[in-house]
Amino acid sequence: MAHKAHAILWIDDEIEALLPHRRLLETRGYDVTPATNGEDGIELLKQNEKGYDAILLDQVMPGIDGMATLDSIRTINTQVPVILVTQSSDDQFIDVALGKQVTDFLVKPIGVAQIASTLKRVLEQQQIVETQIPGRYTNDFNTISTLKASDPSWQDWIDIYLKLVEWDLLSDRLAEQGLEETHLEQKKECNNEFSDFVEYNYRHWVNGSQDKPTLSVDVLDQHVLPIIQERIPLYFIVVDCFRLDHWLAIEPLLYPYFSIDRKYGFSILPSATMYARNALFSGLFPSELAKEYPQYWQEKSEGATSTNQFERQLLEEYLKRNGIRLKPGVQYFKIFDLRGGNEYKKRVAAATPVSLSALVVNFIDILTHQRSQSEVLQQLAPDESAFREVARSWFAHSVLFDILRSISQQGIQVVLTTDHGSEFCNRATSAYGNRDTSTSLRFKFGNNLACDDNQAVYISNPKEYKLPAENASKDYILAKDDYYFVYPNEFHKYKRQFQGGFQHGGISMGELITPIVTLTPKNA
Repeated sequence: MAHKAHAILWIDDEIEALLPHRRLLETRGYDVTPATNGEDGIELLKQNEKGYDAILLDQVMPGIDGMATLDSIRTINTQVPVILVTQSSDDQFIDVALGKQVTDFLVKPIGVAQIASTLKRVLEQQQIVETQIPGRYTNDFNTISTLKASDPSWQDWIDIYLKLVEWDLLSDRLAEQGLEETHLEQKKECNNEFSDFVEYNYRHWVNGSQDKPTLSVDVLDQHVLPIIQERIPLYFIVVDCFRLDHWLAIEPLLYPYFSIDRKYGFSILPSATMYARNALFSGLFPSELAKEYPQYWQEKSEGATSTNQFERQLLEEYLKRNGIRLKPGVQYFKIFDLRGGNEYKKRVAAATPVSLSALVVNFIDILTHQRSQSEVLQQLAPDESAFREVARSWFAHSVLFDILRSISQQGIQVVLTTDHGSEFCNRATSAYGNRDTSTSLRFKFGNNLACDDNQAVYISNPKEYKLPAENASKDYILAKDDYYFVYPNEFHKYKRQFQGGFQHGGISMGELITPIVTLTPKNA
């Protein structure tokens, strides 16, 4: 079956001289409509009810020139691809044209092959990509399967997760390929095996193993301290509950402003704010923090804001232990809402001297918690794909994006990371404990707890995990994979209530594998 010819409108005051080009394009499957000036081209665009697939537009024409014609085209059709034919490759001119939504450029002199390849790229790239997807997916599927079968290291698991997330992001942009069910099943298998891998290895990591990933307690040592020791100004930004796939969705928005060096780390356990973020700012495991700075350690329910009210003090103590004295002193700010964000944006815009400025952004964490309680938010972000889009849309219009652009203009480096991610939880598992047991859905601590060992990790000796143990009967349980805890009484009621929520505190790739990104301004 022959493909339908692409309809092309070609606006050029020398269109008659280009007749051989038009004829050759027609032999390649293009239906070319000529116009000798901008006014005629605009009129043809208005009259063509079926529309054109693309417009070739000459920049230099008598009457209204190409740029003025482009303005009129965009008032009629904001989506049609426009390829500007120009004699100039000046950067300033190209910036202006891109701002007017030019799709691509052809620089004179031009030949038919050049025109045809540009049209093919503009009109058929998506289709070409989609036809190659099954083969590419099969290759990556086999690569992941091979890695899983070869006793993967923690670095292998990062590579596996990256491949899975890259396919998530690609699927967001493409039409259905019939691969969704296979991909979802592979993700589930990987998450299950990753949870077992962490269960087996975590105690070695926290107790001196040389072969371990960057953990929450290592981020300052490895990514912040080397910069500030050189007396280089730095912003340290922690976006609470920020998944790796969220970062990858927004990263392209920062390409015009920063050179980006992306590394990866693992959240400590439990992968929850009171543990992981205090570890980020102190460089200490929870048991070490509780012992050395008991005045700053509070282990309460996940929703208690007091569990992280001493981050500034913890950061100052960390600097003091490492013999770092900063002038000006360390700055710390936490953004809960738009007012706080605007206040911090003004501080940054004022360009006051900075040695180390720490910023915590809570929006994604707030959204994650409120989604569980809001039917509107559940409909807005019913699954991981939609949640990524919400995160990207938020960032694109956020105060944080404004702040980062302002920082880039000042030429100051940024280290951006998160304390932990989250997991889309769809399976309930029973947890056993008394009324004093903590209430979080992905982890619990209390006395004499119990759980299903296949679906959760039971920690009878918290000290092995560098977790506080105030008494001999204190236990922790951590949900694995995509499980969440429900008490046996009224199991089915609470299973329905909490199913399909984004939670954290347990063991999964989404919670544990985190981005650690160094942003260097391009104008620095």
